[in-house]
Amino acid sequence: MKKAERAKIIIKRLEEIYPETPIPLDHQNNFTLLIAVVLSAQSTDKKVNELTANLFKLAQTPEKMYELGEQKIFSYIKQLGLAKTKAKNIYNLSKILVEKYHNKIPSSFEELELLPGVGHKTASVVMSQAFGVPAFPVDTHIHRLSQRWGLTSGKSVKQTEIDLKKLFPKYLWNKLHLQIIFYGREYCSARGCDGTVCKLCKELYPSRNKPVICLKA
Repeated sequence: MKKAERAKIIIKRLEEIYPETPIPLDHQNNFTLLIAVVLSAQSTDKKVNELTANLFKLAQTPEKMYELGEQKIFSYIKQLGLAKTKAKNIYNLSKILVEKYHNKIPSSFEELELLPGVGHKTASVVMSQAFGVPAFPVDTHIHRLSQRWGLTSGKSVKQTEIDLKKLFPKYLWNKLHLQIIFYGREYCSARGCDGTVCKLCKELYPSRNKPVICLKA
């Protein structure tokens, strides 16, 4: 089966399983989405949602987050990995948004990636989900499944993103990246499937009998 044929099956199956793709991070506006995505690095969405429930009651805008101060922000997120660094980044990016962008979130990859704690993946999530700009954020789930499904070599997250963008229609990117994440969590997890267990892996590679060794992101 050729790569393009596998891509068509993936699109069809994921659309059947996940016709709706709600954003898994709780948020009230573009700013809180940005903050939630920054916090989600090396943390689960579930834990981020638990901790931001109270944080976002106090600070739903850059101005209010900046007014909280770094230590107060830390007190709300201290259960997360890299909490001190994240608190510092959130405080500093909030300050920049207040002083430079008048409390607005910039709507370009270049400007977003200049903000403290905002890398390409975070910027891609915000651009796709907040502004509807086609993007294909690659997290650990997408990086893993793309290798299991023979869509990329897995040499790097950057290469995986390039390969997926070439393979899938642009109009599907924003929804498809969430569908793949959902499938990776529910059916094709790191421990639950090795490329030979879940239904989609078996459909794409019916004769595969050896585990797929995935390169980490």
